[in-house]
Amino acid sequence: MSLETLQPPGWPPPKGYANGMAGRGRNVLVGGQIGWDAEGRFAQGFLRQVEQALRNILAILAEAGGRPEHIGRMTWYVTDMAEYRDSLRALGPVYRAVMGRHFPAMTLVQVVALVEPEARVEIEATALIPE
Repeated sequence: MSLETLQPPGWPPPKGYANGMAGRGRNVLVGGQIGWDAEGRFAQGFLRQVEQALRNILAILAEAGGRPEHIGRMTWYVTDMAEYRDSLRALGPVYRAVMGRHFPAMTLVQVVALVEPEARVEIEATALIPE
């Protein structure tokens, strides 16, 4: 594994993310991915859009030989924080179905809008692939 989780002593364990990650390798920067497929069709609903955005990230990462465990950082942009919070219980299984039990350093923010009007979430990622 190319990444090490950074957790200061005495801090409570994070819930669904890491406080920090460190590693060496080839940097792969994945621009914001939204919940549409290769034909530009949007998945219906917040959870399906999250799933598709994560799958899009992994498809790009695979082009560089990467896998989910190489992702060190993700930033999530959502258009409705209440929708995100209301989806938390169902979001875990959706996330794990795509990403496994790998939880990189993550930030989540609410934005007023995304470029594509139908998009409810956009996720960007930074990965370190072992050389």
